[in-house]
Amino acid sequence: MAQPDSYYLPTIICSMLAKSMVRDESVRKPAEAALLQFERMPGFCSCLADVITMKGLASHVDIRLMASVYLKNSINRHWRQRRDSPVICSKEKLHLRRKLVLHLREENYQIAQMLAVLISKIAHFDYPAEWPELFSFLAKQLQSADDLTSHRIFMILCRTLKELSTKHPPDRSNFAEGLRPVKDVSPVLLAAAQSLLPYNTSFRNGHPKFWDFIGRACTKVMKILDAIQQRHPYSFVDKSVLQPVLSFCLNKITDPEPDILSFEQFLIKCMVMIKSILECKQYKPSLTGSTIDENRVAGVFTSLVPEEQIVLLCNVLIRRHFVLTENDLEKWNENPEVFHHEQDLVQGTEKLRPCAESLFIVLFENHIQLLAPIVVSILQEAMNGCPTFVTEISPRLLLKEAAYGAAAHVYNELSNYLSFKDWFNGALSLELSNDHPNMCIIHRKVALILEWVSEIKDDNKRVVYCALMQLLQRRDLSVRLAACRTLCLHVEDADFSERDFSDLLPVCWASCFMLVDEVQEFDSKVWEESSGESLLQIQLLMTLRNFVNALGYHSPSSYGIFLPILQQGIDINGPDGLNLLEDSMLLWETTVSHAPAMVPQLLAYFPCLVEILEATFDQLEVAVKITEGYIVLGGREFLNMHASRIAILLNYIVGNANDRRLLSTLTVIDILIQCFPMEVPPLISSTLQKLVVICLSGREDGDPSNTAIKASSAAILARILVMNNNYLAHLTSQPSLSSLLRRTGVSVEYHILLSLVDIWLDKVDNVSSSSKKIFGRALAMILTLRLPQVLDKLDRILSVCSGILLGGTDDITNEESSGDDMSSSRSHGESSLSSKELRRRQIKEADPISRLSLENTLRCNFQICGAYHGESFNSAIARMKPAAIAQLKQALKTP
Repeated sequence: MAQPDSYYLPTIICSMLAKSMVRDESVRKPAEAALLQFERMPGFCSCLADVITMKGLASHVDIRLMASVYLKNSINRHWRQRRDSPVICSKEKLHLRRKLVLHLREENYQIAQMLAVLISKIAHFDYPAEWPELFSFLAKQLQSADDLTSHRIFMILCRTLKELSTKHPPDRSNFAEGLRPVKDVSPVLLAAAQSLLPYNTSFRNGHPKFWDFIGRACTKVMKILDAIQQRHPYSFVDKSVLQPVLSFCLNKITDPEPDILSFEQFLIKCMVMIKSILECKQYKPSLTGSTIDENRVAGVFTSLVPEEQIVLLCNVLIRRHFVLTENDLEKWNENPEVFHHEQDLVQGTEKLRPCAESLFIVLFENHIQLLAPIVVSILQEAMNGCPTFVTEISPRLLLKEAAYGAAAHVYNELSNYLSFKDWFNGALSLELSNDHPNMCIIHRKVALILEWVSEIKDDNKRVVYCALMQLLQRRDLSVRLAACRTLCLHVEDADFSERDFSDLLPVCWASCFMLVDEVQEFDSKVWEESSGESLLQIQLLMTLRNFVNALGYHSPSSYGIFLPILQQGIDINGPDGLNLLEDSMLLWETTVSHAPAMVPQLLAYFPCLVEILEATFDQLEVAVKITEGYIVLGGREFLNMHASRIAILLNYIVGNANDRRLLSTLTVIDILIQCFPMEVPPLISSTLQKLVVICLSGREDGDPSNTAIKASSAAILARILVMNNNYLAHLTSQPSLSSLLRRTGVSVEYHILLSLVDIWLDKVDNVSSSSKKIFGRALAMILTLRLPQVLDKLDRILSVCSGILLGGTDDITNEESSGDDMSSSRSHGESSLSSKELRRRQIKEADPISRLSLENTLRCNFQICGAYHGESFNSAIARMKPAAIAQLKQALKTP
């Protein structure tokens, strides 16, 4: 194809674009082939840009959009071709960049979107070399642009960043290093800090205002350098930046001038800088081999700092900055609680010792094999230099305290180099037995060492628990706070041994509550001071729940503390009602489960349950468990106090809950009727009518959940017939029930009670053995009805009852097994039952139905049925199969 004159090229291309969109293949195919030929000609992209921005084509949006598509494809294919034979030369690229940006005020939104895409693509391919020119040009347009153009430019920037995020890691690294100011500014900042520091000494005595200004300036410079490193790690790694900064900070920590030692804020900033470099993920070797520019960036700390300097830094941190100063001891003596909280912030950046500890932890984690023997060596040196009987606060005692602290902070990594069992059974136990007041500094660190939960095996758990009880009873508040935190870690541990701890509960609980009464700081308070801090309050609720679980039958001893908290948490109308509701409900359920008896305070909380469920069904499952607890523990007192609320609650759940939640509710209804067979059925008549509808509805029985719900509902109604037979007859004859059945589309062929008999017969194989007994006794009682339809069901009734009698009387049922799982009150896997579960089993064992003899009932009612129906009865018996007759005789033990 001959190359057309460049003057006519835009016109020709415009014509080809128009033909490429027609349906006629004889026209479209040649046009597409021609455009493909044009694409490899220099100037094609510029022609496409002219078509896109041509004023005469403003109304031909389709042609312009097609030109945009071809331009986008050409840019993708040819923008980064070889320089020696480019399809798009440098001059044309510059022309395209500027032309597209200058037309950003395009009125057609689709075209504007395509322009933004095209510019983003160009930016995607051009950086880093051409980005300064492109973004400089965009910035100039932005300064003088109207709102529409500004919006489009920002859209381009957004798209460009999105394009950048899809590029390969090396490209992203290059972009992060286009930031030349980092390399220019950082050395200047470091030089400023170096030049200002000497004035910190000279101004200290004679010029306090200047001294203060210099101090703040030095720390501010270091803070800026740290922020730059965290924001721009790739640029910061430049040899003119990272190496000098790192060397400067290390020297100030390991070999400081005398005045620097008192300049704590500056030392803190130096430690924070080194910690940031150690923690920088871009500087660490990648396990997958995808770290950006690994040879230069990964492992940069190790490459710049020799091993001997790492060891020196570790020694300096422990021997100098971990050691308590005279000022520390004064603060401890004045306010142990404040001291504890200041020293307990391992990630703190405001206090020197917590900052040093934080740096030490990161340093150790990065160089475990190198530093573990060093830490063990310092520990052994300190212990040898200060035997367990030494109580004088001297440098050797303070060094031992520091070494204990170092070991406590890195116990996970140090456990392969140090035997906790030997250490505890030896020196630590002897030091705990020494109750000299000065030993509080060692005792506090022992409490932290006892956080080695994973290292405390079964044979040592008991002695460790006893040691914590000792520490909880010390006079020093800081020691007790440390012991309390360690105790929480042990109680929450999955391998917590209740057997070894149970007899320590009384002294533990008393010590903890004495501690709560004494503390003043916000971090130590229980509830009121944490108002508005939902996350803190949720954590407290979880902790209280763990304590109640651990206390079990002893939980009432703590009611004075947490029942007021619980009352606020379950108040749906309270300021934090929804935020705290879930955890408050779990605490409520655990409290009720472990309550040996239902105290008045808990009885008074029940109305909140109705309000909660009226507001949200999210907590229904927990609410059902709570209701069950109130029934089995509250007994008649609970029923008398809250009868109407129980009726409202159950009626609200049945009909609104899904199948899974409804099934657990039916279990509660069954227990309620079992406990109060005469009082409850009339009370919950509306709910029972809904159960009749469930039983007689045409719900698909192929669904296991529907089958289970029908069977459980039928078992409840059968229980009522057996225990309160007059009421079930009354319920099934109510006009309101017939009306409800009609409204729900349930048709009943004959008497409702007889329809229920069909359900009992059909579902007998879908229930537990205990429910089968209930079905059997209900069916046996049906034999006494003077209704001729009974004879139509006689053979099936007798067969089912005989089968139940011959099937055995095993009391271990699936229902009972699943009932155990309904309670969340098993304490950390221990086999003992909660108060609720124990009472629940007692109620089940005392079930009057289990004491009735089905054999005697069937034999008696069989005779009554024969007497009522006479010859019709004999005819019905005669129609029974011989095998069924033989089974009936075997069940009734008759010849």
